[in-house]
Amino acid sequence: MLVVMQAQATEEQVRAVCQKIEALGYRAHSMPGAQRTAIGITGNKAEVESGSLEEMPGVQEVIRVTKPYKLVSRDTKPDNTVIKFPNSSASIGGPGLAIIAGPCGIESRDQAFTIAERVARAGAQFFRGGAYKPRTSPYSFQGLGEEGLKIMAEVRDRFGLLIVTEAVDYESLELVDQYADVIQIGARNMQNFSLLKRAGRARKPVLLKRGISAMLEEFLMAAEYIMSEGNYNVVLCERGVRTFADHTRNTLDLSIVPAVQRLSHLPIIVDPSHGTGKRNKVTPLSRAAVAVGADGLIVEVHHDPDRALSDGMQSLYPDQFDALMVQVRQIAAVLGRSIPKGAEAATLATTSTQSTS
Repeated sequence: MLVVMQAQATEEQVRAVCQKIEALGYRAHSMPGAQRTAIGITGNKAEVESGSLEEMPGVQEVIRVTKPYKLVSRDTKPDNTVIKFPNSSASIGGPGLAIIAGPCGIESRDQAFTIAERVARAGAQFFRGGAYKPRTSPYSFQGLGEEGLKIMAEVRDRFGLLIVTEAVDYESLELVDQYADVIQIGARNMQNFSLLKRAGRARKPVLLKRGISAMLEEFLMAAEYIMSEGNYNVVLCERGVRTFADHTRNTLDLSIVPAVQRLSHLPIIVDPSHGTGKRNKVTPLSRAAVAVGADGLIVEVHHDPDRALSDGMQSLYPDQFDALMVQVRQIAAVLGRSIPKGAEAATLATTSTQSTS
């Protein structure tokens, strides 16, 4: 069920409706919009009796939501969700495109700082890097753990980049929630429902990657698990699915971007690095992702990819990332969207450094 409040409804009236819903034994999810607030109802085993709610002051109507994903749906919130960050001009969603860049894994402080300086100069607002690396082989590099998180926190202080990194289990999620600005849930964990619920109770926005073989509804239902626990700052990420193709690591499904945007208010970004697994395909697919309407990109960049401890084959050289940024900035402008220039990122880094000195 969905309670739609009148445009002029007061905060007290919204609060009273939420309290009434909870008194009935359900859970209320207040979702403010540009014109009015909608309140989603979850936790009901059967249809909610709407009569007592419809009569409350400030209520316009009570709507039955038929989709299995209620909070994710545009029926609940017609306006696009824009995720903002304290003390930063960066956002995900809205007219600006979020650019997330960095190495697959954090290998050392020198490596992270070298790459962060280049991606910040090119205009990235977010720094990605794995402190925990779920790998196909147990003998591959598994990440530096909390040491990697500490290095990324230093990157934020020095360059003004917001930190995006993956949590692989309960223990790592606790630490990622402390250090990072965005908690990433990887493709392998998209249907790890207990981990999704724990992410829903975290303080930070969650970047949810599409599972390797997940259909659209399964993808949206995974986001619903997070939102049902009270965390409404969810970013979806298309990172390629497994098909019969062998010319790429995965098949990047760009058609899911407009499909998600038709059904959901959540922002969706694209990962062309994991989506292709081949360095020479990352820039073309980045251009296509921006052209199809994605809200941002997450791209792997490494200053010495031949010696990278993970995913070197799909990591761009910094000069290639510079060229990518020039091209996607031009495409974004055609669509009425924008990407900060390197000078803006440098200003952010200077401001952050001054504020921490």
